[in-house]
Amino acid sequence: MRAPAPMDSSQFEEPSVIQKIKNILIFPRRVYLSVDRLMTHSLDRTVPRITPRWVAFGIALLLYIIRVYSVGGFFIITYALGIYLLNLLIGFLSPSMDPEEQDGLGEVSLPQSGSDEFRPFVRRLPEFQFWYWGMRAVVLSIGATFFRIFDLPVFWPILLFYFIFLFMITMKQQIAHMIKHKYVPWSTGDKSSYK
Repeated sequence: MRAPAPMDSSQFEEPSVIQKIKNILIFPRRVYLSVDRLMTHSLDRTVPRITPRWVAFGIALLLYIIRVYSVGGFFIITYALGIYLLNLLIGFLSPSMDPEEQDGLGEVSLPQSGSDEFRPFVRRLPEFQFWYWGMRAVVLSIGATFFRIFDLPVFWPILLFYFIFLFMITMKQQIAHMIKHKYVPWSTGDKSSYK
């Protein structure tokens, strides 16, 4: 008969502080990963449904406007949301490879005549990301309207004037860029057929 093996004293030692923290954080991390997986799956299912996504965005934006109007404040949040959505719109309307920033390759990047090779317009900010980041900003803005700390006193007509001025200048530059480089950032999806 064999003698029992001597017990290892490390089996009875207290776990270290780091090990205790890791053990505590295992459950919240698993919950976070499960929720993240569920959100990603839900978002992936909305990718082909363009119209319902934008309708939901419009409804969320309308809810935000109604909320701000009924409360009568949060003009800084509204201004920041407007500037952010304008920035997203510019990314959506811009090509991923700007012809002016290609070190002399600007003439090659976009077709200049009917005989040139067809290259589809590739956006700097794809449509889904534009919707996702815009929807996220609107939802966060709606959430911010429930906290009075974000309702800073400002003279709102000045903010409105700044926003309109910035919008006009930015759109003028973007349209001039489109005309200069002869591109249209949207298409009907119809293919041209030749007989």
